[in-house]
Amino acid sequence: MASSTVENYVKTLYFIEQGRPGALVAMGELASSMQVAPGTATAMVKTLSDSGLVEYERRGGCRLTQNGRTLALAIVRRHRLIEQFLVKTLGLDWSEVHEEAEQLEHVISDKVLDRIDQLLGYPDVDPHGDPIPTAEGRVSAVPMESLQDVAPGQETVIARVTDQKPAFLQYLDAQGLVPGARITMQRIDTPADSVTVLVAENSITLGGSAVRKILVERRADKMP
Repeated sequence: MASSTVENYVKTLYFIEQGRPGALVAMGELASSMQVAPGTATAMVKTLSDSGLVEYERRGGCRLTQNGRTLALAIVRRHRLIEQFLVKTLGLDWSEVHEEAEQLEHVISDKVLDRIDQLLGYPDVDPHGDPIPTAEGRVSAVPMESLQDVAPGQETVIARVTDQKPAFLQYLDAQGLVPGARITMQRIDTPADSVTVLVAENSITLGGSAVRKILVERRADKMP
């Protein structure tokens, strides 16, 4: 089993690479994401390169190899299944499970993880709506769009929350703005950078920063 440090680097690279497949990740960006000095990140990337987990180009950056991506997806799978288990089985609040899963993802065995998956009924997403990779490394591509792209009068369903800071999740939970909640866009105030939505007969106004962290199901007539 890879060390927790190796797993954290590989997982971080996976998330940085999302939306720009094949592009090199600069050492400065990786170091910033890992909260380490650039020299520390470079030394670790060279180790990962020697292990066949990344491709490294001096002065260019690095990218995950297929082996690196496979490992990253396994870590993401562990993390998100653990989060779902902590919420659905142990009753922890969705705002507190991220940090717990950060620790547990490095020590849980595949045997226990598969049993958790079975116990939960093979869920597709975690409590925040993030997709859970399969044991084979496949990730379901569910069509989503930002809440800010929903037109006034349109009804939709919250699918995913991209910010997992506890205070933000607690606020959304208190307002009923959680994955699976059905909402209606009431008003868009562009000058004020805010929107007002209706959820469970309550009108809630959200600032642009919050709106951009909420993804909703994309309507069939918007599919490419």
